[in-house]
Amino acid sequence: MASNIQAGAAAHDELDVVDKPEGPVAAAIIAGGVGSLAVGLLTTLAEASTSIKDTLNFYDPVGPLSGKTIGGVLIWLVSWVVLHMVYRDKAFETRRALTVALVLIGLGILGTFPIFFQAFAPAE
Repeated sequence: MASNIQAGAAAHDELDVVDKPEGPVAAAIIAGGVGSLAVGLLTTLAEASTSIKDTLNFYDPVGPLSGKTIGGVLIWLVSWVVLHMVYRDKAFETRRALTVALVLIGLGILGTFPIFFQAFAPAE
């Protein structure tokens, strides 16, 4: 049993392990949160303004949901590229990135709840 442990330690010493920065991983995690927040924000804005709701209507059978999802995906992709460029060579703690992303996702989910976004609807 001890020989296996010693062999494993020797093999580990022989490996050239390169310590890579976690910035690109953090960028991807945070970008997911930004995309979620974008969908929640677009949902709330579409309820608050009829002009935004009409602008987000890319395809009539789907209605403004098409613009909300396409806009959310585009904002997610752009934020991922920008954050990747910013953090690609930097050390960024993944735990902190996850915390930021979870807060953004929570806010995005809040923006899609009818009780929340209907509070911004104009009075009829």
